[in-house]
Amino acid sequence: MVYTKKRKKKKQQQTPEAVIRVRTPREGQILGEVEQLLGDRRMLVRCTDRNARICRIPGKIRRRIWIKEGDIVLVEPWSVQTNKKGDILWRYSHHQADWLERRGFLEGIEEI
Repeated sequence: MVYTKKRKKKKQQQTPEAVIRVRTPREGQILGEVEQLLGDRRMLVRCTDRNARICRIPGKIRRRIWIKEGDIVLVEPWSVQTNKKGDILWRYSHHQADWLERRGFLEGIEEI
C-alpha cells in the first residue's frame, strides 16, 4: 500500500486594495499611535490633536487584541481628564492604517 500526503489548500492572500471597511473616528474619538507600553494595561499614546495621553485597554477589549508600540489605535478621551487620559477602543491593521494615512486621518501625529 502506498500512502500519499494530503496537501492543504493555501488560502488566497488579500491585496492591500481589498480593505473594504475601516472604522473611522466618531464624535469624541481620536486616532493615535502607541508610543510606549507602560505595563498594567496602560500605554502612552500620541494623538492627532497633539496631546500625549495615558490610555488603558478596557477588560472587554483586552482579551481580544494585542497592542504593541507603533500601532495605530482609536482613543476615546475621558470626560474628566480630557487631555491626559483615555480608553483604547480599536487597533487598526497595517493595511487599515495605510488607508487612514492616505485619506489624511493621521495628520497631526508626527508634529508632536
